[in-house]
Amino acid sequence: MATGRDLRSVLIVTGSDKIYDFMVDILPQKEFYPVSRASTCGEARRLLVSQQYDILVINTPMPDDFGIDLALDYADSPMCIMLMVKDEIYDQVTYQVIDSGIVTISKPTTKPVVYSSMQLLSALSAKLKRFEKKNRTLEEKMADIRIINHAKWLIIDKKKMTEEEAHHMIEHRAMERRITKREAAREIIDDLEE
Repeated sequence: MATGRDLRSVLIVTGSDKIYDFMVDILPQKEFYPVSRASTCGEARRLLVSQQYDILVINTPMPDDFGIDLALDYADSPMCIMLMVKDEIYDQVTYQVIDSGIVTISKPTTKPVVYSSMQLLSALSAKLKRFEKKNRTLEEKMADIRIINHAKWLIIDKKKMTEEEAHHMIEHRAMERRITKREAAREIIDDLEE
C-alpha cells in the first residue's frame, strides 16, 4: 500500500451515504488512507479531538449544522479543509471561507474535479508538514540559544569571565562530558543558580 509518498488521512463529514461512497470510490488507498467518516458535525468534532487527520472534507449542509463553523474552527490547524456546497451558494460560501485557507467546490461535481481537488489538498498537506517541521527545528534552535546565552551571562556575572571565555567554558564542558552545548549550559545554570 505504501509508496514513496506519505499517505494522507481523510475525514469525510457527510450525512449522505451516496457522497461518502462517491468519495471513497475516487480516493485510492495508496494515496489516501485511512478514510474515516462522521455523519454529523458533532461526531466530527469528537473524532478530531481524539485523532489527527491530514484532510477534512465537509459535505454541506450537515444534519446538525451547515458545516462552515466546523471548517472555520479547524482552519488554523495543520489540516487541509474542503467544503462541498451547492452551486447556488458557492460564491457566498467561498467568499466567507477563502481567507481562512479553506477550499470550496460546488455540487453537483464530477470525479475528476473532486480527485484533482484532493490532490491539491494532499500537496498542500505535504507542504504544511514541511513548514511545521522547519518551524519546530527553528524553535528548538532558539531555545538552545536562549539557554546557552543564559548560562554565558551567569558565568560572566558569577565567575567574572569574558563572553568568549564563558562560551569556551560551555563548549569545553560539552566536549568533555560528550553532551550537547544546551545540556552543558543547563548543567552550568543549575550549578550557578544554587
